[in-house]
Amino acid sequence: MTTRPRTLSIVLFAGLALAVATPLLTPEKADAHCQVPCGIYGDELKFEELAQHVATVEKAMAQITELTGKSDAQSAQQLARWVANKESHATKIQAEAQEYFLAQRIKFPEDESEHEAYFAKLKSLHEIIVYAMKCKQTVDTTHVESLKASLETFKHQYFGKDAHAAHDHDHDHHDHEGHTH
Repeated sequence: MTTRPRTLSIVLFAGLALAVATPLLTPEKADAHCQVPCGIYGDELKFEELAQHVATVEKAMAQITELTGKSDAQSAQQLARWVANKESHATKIQAEAQEYFLAQRIKFPEDESEHEAYFAKLKSLHEIIVYAMKCKQTVDTTHVESLKASLETFKHQYFGKDAHAAHDHDHDHHDHEGHTH
């Protein structure tokens, strides 16, 4: 008689253990980097990734324009892939601006004298997000040029006046906004 309750207890325990362990064992897609100070990704790398995304969007626009009007199946397939690629990379630009810079790196300054620089960075990040959206909506390369200009402005705001000299050292341990990543 004691085996039945004991068996039930073991089954319940195993079920509970499985329920607890399953989320830990299930792989998840990693879109943005973690929001803990791990020091793995540097700020310069983020700007390089953003530049690659912009270049991909620009190339996709050119390919879409070139393939438009062709009626063969291969061209139609390539057109669909370039459109998806453009959308994907523009979305990645928006995600980096929001999830890395806005959420983790740009902090509201306590010192009122730093508010102007803070709001200028926010304006640039907002422009980046909006121009990336416009790149998703069109194949108008003027939006790419505006996106590039906004990224360059933000990069100079972020690293300071001597942006090129700041790039010569490791940013993983450099403290741009009062903390490290």
